[in-house]
Amino acid sequence: MKAPNQIPCRKSFTNTLMELAAKDKDIVAVTSDASGSATLTDFGKALPQQFVEVGIAEQNAVGISAGLASTGKKVFIFGPACFYVARALEQVKVDLAYSQMPVKICGVSGGVAYSQLGATHHSLHDIAVLRTFPGMEVYLPCDVRQTRKLVEALVNRPKPAYIRVGRNAVPDVYETDDFDFELGKANMLMDGTDLTIIGTGETVAHCLEAGRMLRERGIHARVLDMHSLKPFDKDAVLKAARDTGCIVTAEEHSVYGGLGSMVAEVTAQECPVRMKILGIPDENVIHASPLEVFRHYGFDYQGIYEACLRILD
Repeated sequence: MKAPNQIPCRKSFTNTLMELAAKDKDIVAVTSDASGSATLTDFGKALPQQFVEVGIAEQNAVGISAGLASTGKKVFIFGPACFYVARALEQVKVDLAYSQMPVKICGVSGGVAYSQLGATHHSLHDIAVLRTFPGMEVYLPCDVRQTRKLVEALVNRPKPAYIRVGRNAVPDVYETDDFDFELGKANMLMDGTDLTIIGTGETVAHCLEAGRMLRERGIHARVLDMHSLKPFDKDAVLKAARDTGCIVTAEEHSVYGGLGSMVAEVTAQECPVRMKILGIPDENVIHASPLEVFRHYGFDYQGIYEACLRILD
């Protein structure tokens, strides 16, 4: 695996938003006592009239943001993912999804980023829940460059959305800014016909490394970056299923209801193939660092590599 970029995705998100907000006074950032963890301190200092701090009150943050959006403001909420997909879930469902208020929730430190804080601070059900809300979009960018493109694409999009980013810096998946990015479309990072590996968010770098390791053994894997989970690139999944005959998915999420389930739902109905879903099983996560959690449950690059060899055996 390559060394991480020195900038975490959460900082790429707020840096990009601050640049856009300096030119557009309708852009507003709302946070619930999370300026530090969301890296919003500079935004608040530079653009105090476009910054709202509600304190530790996530439900209020969602309601206030919906009200601002109803007046034409382009609102981004920042805070720990675990609280916005649990504590404030009813407000997200009613005030944003049902009411179709185009507020964007940036859930920072998603997945197991707060790993040592335990189950109360994990967000391993967010994809499963939010994709069932009509009109709610879900995105998991994989690195700093993709995060930037995602913010730029969403700022004027008239739909509510949830964006999950981690806490720590991650390796660059994209080496330059010159890559295709479209909401609802997967990116093919490697092509191959032996099998397909699909990742989302922070697992994408691990999927890509596993693909490289397989290539050294003469196995040609197709690797897809599924940054957009809703809208979902059904066509890319079906093409991969038909072209390669088997699929391994890897996600920092419960094995129930997330990326793997979405891929299985598509393939089972139109092109059944052998599949392996890598993620968190039906148990509370071990007390360990995020990378140790990835390794323990087999969705780091080594675990993905080994799962691919097993499915081909």
